[in-house]
Amino acid sequence: MNKLEAFGHIAALAIRGELVFPTSVNAALRVQLALDDPDCPIDKAISLVLAEPLLAARTVAIANSAMFNRAGAPAITNVRGAIMRIGYQNLFALAAAMVVRQFGSKIVDPGVRAKAEQLWDHTIHVAALARIIARQVTNINPDTALFAAIVHEVGGFYLLSRADEFPGLLEEDPENWQPASEEIILREVMAKLCIPDEVAQAIEGLRDSFLSIPPDNLLDTLLLANHLAPVTSPLQSAPRELPPHADSVIDLFIDEETLAAMLAESEVDAAAMSAALLV
Repeated sequence: MNKLEAFGHIAALAIRGELVFPTSVNAALRVQLALDDPDCPIDKAISLVLAEPLLAARTVAIANSAMFNRAGAPAITNVRGAIMRIGYQNLFALAAAMVVRQFGSKIVDPGVRAKAEQLWDHTIHVAALARIIARQVTNINPDTALFAAIVHEVGGFYLLSRADEFPGLLEEDPENWQPASEEIILREVMAKLCIPDEVAQAIEGLRDSFLSIPPDNLLDTLLLANHLAPVTSPLQSAPRELPPHADSVIDLFIDEETLAAMLAESEVDAAAMSAALLV
C-alpha cells in the first residue's frame, strides 16, 4: 500500500469514527473527559488520578518540577497536594500529554520511533514556550496555551502510531496531496479527544496562518512558539516559516533581552516537563 492509499484508507476510517487508539490512551482519555468538568469534586479527581498509577506519579512529579515550584517550596508527596498546586486545567493538560505520548509507546519500527521521539521533543519545547508567550506577550490564559501546545501535533502522533501497519505513510510526497488527508485525520482525532473548539480552531489554523502584529490570541501564541522552538517537527517536509522579515517583526514586541530570558526559561521548563512526563 503506497502513501496515497494509506492516507486515503486512514482518512476514510477517521471520517467513519473508526479511530484505533491503544488501550493506555483510552484509559487516560477517560480521566481527561472526567476532568473536563470544572465542577468535578476534588475527591473524585484524586480517585481518578489514583486509578491510573502512571498519571498519579506524573502528577506529583510535575507539581514538584521547576514549572510549578519556582519558589522552592517543600516537595509534595501526595496526589491531593499535587492537584491543589497545579490546578484542574494543568491536570487536564497532563492527562492530554499522556494521551499524546502513549500514541508512540507501541511503535516497533526504529525509524518511526525516532520520529515519534523527535515529535515529542518538539511538542514539549513548543508547550514550554507557549505558556511563557501567553503570559508575557499575547496575554491569554497560559494554561490554555500549554494544553493547546501539548495537543497541537496529536494528528501527527496518531499517524505515526499507524505507520507500522501502513509503512507507505512515510514515503515521499512529491505531489503534496498529503496535507488534505492530514487535515481530515487531525480534525477527527481532535473530535475523538474532545478538544475544545477554541483550541481545535487554533491548531487547524497553524497550517495556513501567519503571525498577527502584535500577536494577541491562541493561534499567534502557537505560531510564535513553533517558530522559536529549537526542535522542529520531523513530519514537516516543508515547514511553514514566518515572512522573511519575521525576526525584525518579533523585535517590535519582544526586545532582545526579554527574548533571551524567555528562551532560557523555556529550556528549563521543557527539561522539567520532559522528565516529569517521561513514559
